Amino acid sequence: MTKSQGDVVRAALAVLNEQGAAAVSMRAVADHLGVRMNTVVWHVKSRARLGDLMADAIIGGVALDDLPAGWRERAAEIIRRYRSALLAHRDGASVVAGTFAAEPATLDVAEALVGALLDGGLPERKAAWTCWSLVYFTLGLTQEEQSAPSRFTRDLTVGDRPALLRALPHLASEAFSERFEHGLTRLLTSP
Repeated sequence: MTKSQGDVVRAALAVLNEQGAAAVSMRAVADHLGVRMNTVVWHVKSRARLGDLMADAIIGGVALDDLPAGWRERAAEIIRRYRSALLAHRDGASVVAGTFAAEPATLDVAEALVGALLDGGLPERKAAWTCWSLVYFTLGLTQEEQSAPSRFTRDLTVGDRPALLRALPHLASEAFSERFEHGLTRLLTSP
């Protein structure tokens, strides 16, 4: 049976969701498809290209319809949907953070987000940098959230650091949705 680039990307996402980012390889994708590795290579050329295509497929989960009219609400909703798309895949944030995918879905989301920020009157540079800040914040917090079960600890020892001791219950909080909304509000209030 003939395979397509889309088949390869869907298989890579299946491996990702079943086994995590560390398990995704050209060979694992070929095994999942039941084909030889050269079939995978033919369609995606390299592991880096596969990562870009996977990232764009993940970001393709961001629906850009029925967005609020107000620029700030629209930008916030785009980033909420971006986070949801990342969370829909095991290690989704790690996959997307590890790429620079100038692919259709990624560019569509960037266009919508930058457009919302420009509609809010931000100058081009500030709109671009606010877009990056929102994306980087979301990727970082979502990576932390997705790795939390294996890396998070409530027994963090900070030693003789009074400021950290005071804030520790909040720094060690697993309230990711609340932390996300706080950061999103701060980033969209400051422009």
